[in-house]
Amino acid sequence: MSETSDEKTLAEAVDALADRFRAMPQSRLLGAVPGHPSRAAAGLALARRLAAAAQAAEAARADGGASGGAIGGAEGVRPRELPDAGAFAVGDQLAVVGHDLAAALAALPGDAVVPLPDGAATAEAVRADALRRLAETAAIV
Repeated sequence: MSETSDEKTLAEAVDALADRFRAMPQSRLLGAVPGHPSRAAAGLALARRLAAAAQAAEAARADGGASGGAIGGAEGVRPRELPDAGAFAVGDQLAVVGHDLAAALAALPGDAVVPLPDGAATAEAVRADALRRLAETAAIV
């Protein structure tokens, strides 16, 4: 399935924020922001959220979006956690997982069930949540 304008919008938002993180000096990356001990920590938290959503979307694609349960269709299965690779890697981590999410969502219809760790949502809702979280993080960093 080819990338739609929705996934392109998501990928562009990811790229813009990832580029901001890549351009930040260490002093800014390590500066505290509301809700996080540093900008890098805020970026990592977002990257981890997007990674979990991408894994869930990939699981939905694998089972046709039919399970409605946790990743892989089994209750209680948790996504693999994105490691903390340091403040200078946050921009790259965000770019990789954000593009993974956009690609995984492009392969699903908007009403497909995506089994997120905190409850199932439609692919369209996952996309909207990712865009909202990207905008919120951009506003505080």
